[in-house]
Amino acid sequence: MNKRLIFTTSAEIVRIPPESVVFITADGNYSAITMADGENFVLTLQLGHIERRIAEMLDKDDHRFIRIGKSLIVNRDFIAFIHPVRQKMILSDCRSFRHEVSASKDALKALKELLEKEETL
Repeated sequence: MNKRLIFTTSAEIVRIPPESVVFITADGNYSAITMADGENFVLTLQLGHIERRIAEMLDKDDHRFIRIGKSLIVNRDFIAFIHPVRQKMILSDCRSFRHEVSASKDALKALKELLEKEETL
């Protein structure tokens, strides 16, 4: 069986394949998971809790999810464009969806540098 990310609250359970998660945003005690098929799940879980659950459920060498600042986790497989000065990032599969998200200039600069460094290894 394929591995799934599982998030439970007192009222619900969400079971999703990690490769389908594009990004997760936080708003206080709520987090919204945006999927590649356009589906969104809003959970009454803080982003830190979701980040810890992802780390627990995925293999230790699976680093596809990156926390960016206080309110955003992205799936690195969908990063298509980063422009730190404009505080803009585009997440896309380059076929069926495109999401534009914002993050701090410093966070995007650090992410850009990390991805550039990984490409040279």
